[in-house]
Amino acid sequence: MGEMPADASVKATNGETAGSLADILVAQGALASDRAQQVKLAEIQSGKSQEEILTSQNLVSEEALTRAKATLYNIPFVDLATTPAAPEALTLVPHEVAERFKVYPVSVDKAGKQIILAMADPLDLTAIEFVEQKTNLRVKPQAAVPSKVMEFISTRYATSLSQEVTEALKDVSADQEKIKTLDTAKTGIIREEKIAEIVSHILDFAMKGRASDVHIEPQEKSTRVRYRIDGILSEKLTIPKELHDSLVSRIKILSGMKIDEKRIPQDGRFNFKAGDNEVDLRVSSLPATWGEKIVMRLLKKSGGVPELTELGLRGRGLKNLEDAILRPHGIIIICGPTGSGKTTTLYSVISKINTPKVNIVTLEDPIEYKIPGVNQVQVNPAAGLTFASGLRSFLRQDPNIILVGEIRDKETADLAIQASLTGHLVFSTLHTNDASEALPRLLDMGAEPYLLASSMTAIVAQRVLRKIHDKCQEAYDPDPKIMEEMKNVLGTLWPQGRDGKLYRGKGDAECGDTGYLGRIGIFEVLPITEKIGRLILERAASPDIVKVAREEGMITLKQDGYLKVLEGITSIEEVLRVAQE
Repeated sequence: MGEMPADASVKATNGETAGSLADILVAQGALASDRAQQVKLAEIQSGKSQEEILTSQNLVSEEALTRAKATLYNIPFVDLATTPAAPEALTLVPHEVAERFKVYPVSVDKAGKQIILAMADPLDLTAIEFVEQKTNLRVKPQAAVPSKVMEFISTRYATSLSQEVTEALKDVSADQEKIKTLDTAKTGIIREEKIAEIVSHILDFAMKGRASDVHIEPQEKSTRVRYRIDGILSEKLTIPKELHDSLVSRIKILSGMKIDEKRIPQDGRFNFKAGDNEVDLRVSSLPATWGEKIVMRLLKKSGGVPELTELGLRGRGLKNLEDAILRPHGIIIICGPTGSGKTTTLYSVISKINTPKVNIVTLEDPIEYKIPGVNQVQVNPAAGLTFASGLRSFLRQDPNIILVGEIRDKETADLAIQASLTGHLVFSTLHTNDASEALPRLLDMGAEPYLLASSMTAIVAQRVLRKIHDKCQEAYDPDPKIMEEMKNVLGTLWPQGRDGKLYRGKGDAECGDTGYLGRIGIFEVLPITEKIGRLILERAASPDIVKVAREEGMITLKQDGYLKVLEGITSIEEVLRVAQE
């Protein structure tokens, strides 16, 4: 028998190897206890370390092994997938050094004179010593999954965002004191050029990453840049505090805001072009604790408005909505919280019925996309143009179809009902959670039940959720309780002979390790039938309306979500995130 390894003999004196790698993996639920015993036995018999045995037999995932090693060595574990790029840290550790020692700089604290390093081997003292000498900072090692470290070294050092911001920072951070004084013309010029460069790279990255919003947020010690991609915010960059004001000024100049006004919120907009793509940016500034926060909403100019089927509408819901759209008059309302895609659905509907034979006027706050052939009007309360006053003057414009951005009060609700009763087709939105709640909400606003019953044609409720990335989709066996709950919710809609598997995304470079790429809507379409009309007259509560609508074949939001889960379009987590009551 081979000689017992030194560490095994030390642990063996305790009778039980309580602190070994295999035991930690068992405690973390990554390894079965009988497998752990086999690993310990193999360690004594072969003289190989537990890590070698676990790796050679492929018993646990690389991440589980790294987490266990971090626990064993009492070193923090860092998940690089959720870590934003810190260009300042990247400037301190050159690409070649990072590659040679398999280390990735996570962040730097100049005041505390330390740099946090994600390391494939956090016990590599040579690497730590070398980086300390190179940077004159104390290294705080953190354990990271080796393949992730290598991936980040190759991608993050190369991504234009970090790279370009890093280059710009090299020029401006050479002398921190100069940054604070703008009186030397030379510094000012370098700074202006470099700041403009940083802004254009932030926007370029937003377009490449399919972001819908960019948040530039000042914090106590730095400024963070976050991107909303497929509805979820993720931090991608941190910028030194000293550059924040210049960054904000640059964006304000582009969007036509007042640079010297920092006490009140402001709005502006500008266009940005990268390659063949052009975006319209709606910019909003807000005075916060550590400075002004900027949010930029990206509105694509190219790409057109999606079809209703592309949004995720189908089957009976799609047919009911199409029937309602083809009627010459009535009210169609789209419901859902902010950011649930109501405007996109309205634009799809308007594009579908937009022909030279009809006059379409819209009243919006703000106008998000410009549609050829549609008369779009921007609400301007300061000048007295509100939803109500605009709607009143619209009726003198001989319209066939009217779109009112939102019904907010009794006056707008009454005017919308009057317009529909006088032969106009009216579209609008409401902030309610589901379709059945829209009717009691309108009654609460003071709409007359008998007028509402005869003017409403359909109500649509919707949510937007992320689609599983096709290329990294995998099937798995979910918790039986989840399948049971889905069967209960779907009832007769449950597909016959369906197996017990669901789908999720593993995550790869293309989808940014999220497992999701793109978005899809889930819908519930409530047609106002004779029975529902009677319930409106009786001022029935929302649950009674849902009950009758379901008897008449309405598919609810959650049911539509679950059907899309069974088809592998989205995940159960996404449906529960957006549609759980």
